[in-house]
Amino acid sequence: MPKILVVEDEEKIARFVELELNYEGYEVEKAADGRAGLEMAQAGGFDCVLLDIMLPELSGTEVLRRLRKTSPVPVIMLTAKDGVPDKVAGLDLGADDYVTKPFAIEELLARIRAVLRKTSGAAEDAESLSCGAVTLTPARRSVAVSGEAVELTKREFDLLEYLLRNKNTVVLREKLLTDVWDFDFDGGTNAVDVYIRFLRQKIDEKYNIKLIHTVRGVGYTVREDG
Repeated sequence: MPKILVVEDEEKIARFVELELNYEGYEVEKAADGRAGLEMAQAGGFDCVLLDIMLPELSGTEVLRRLRKTSPVPVIMLTAKDGVPDKVAGLDLGADDYVTKPFAIEELLARIRAVLRKTSGAAEDAESLSCGAVTLTPARRSVAVSGEAVELTKREFDLLEYLLRNKNTVVLREKLLTDVWDFDFDGGTNAVDVYIRFLRQKIDEKYNIKLIHTVRGVGYTVREDG
């Protein structure tokens, strides 16, 4: 469940937003002034911050300025100020979006979903699997050896990804057929062995490394040692 911090000094607005976000399945915490909001945001654990500009103690822009020194958490500015200079100032300080009061709750919810998708996408892009010099990034469908891109077919990529997710573990041939090829084990097929050979030609042999190891009569594993 995504967790949202609402930093808003107008209690009616804060409560209204809280109820709507709860209804949509978000967990919500609130702060009524800039200093408290900054402390809560810096403590972490939030997926998005809704930040009013006109706040007691510290202004929203000052909260954002200080927050951006330590945290990349998505921030949506929520304010009655709709002048272009104010929007530019907020965005320049690192705000992810800007909503002007009065607003339709549907618009606010849509903007929250958008920044959460963006954050989720960045996280997925950042995920990578590696073993020695080999790095595979699932979200980008890319493979590199010592930084040099390697072109693989879809089946080769899926097979390598599966082996990397099970690094240092011997995977049975029948398990590879079931999970990568999505069909029942057939003792007569040599599909796994054929594609292992393709991978070795493109990675092990080309780059003179030992990535894919055979466990005779059992299956295959990837590990760094040769």
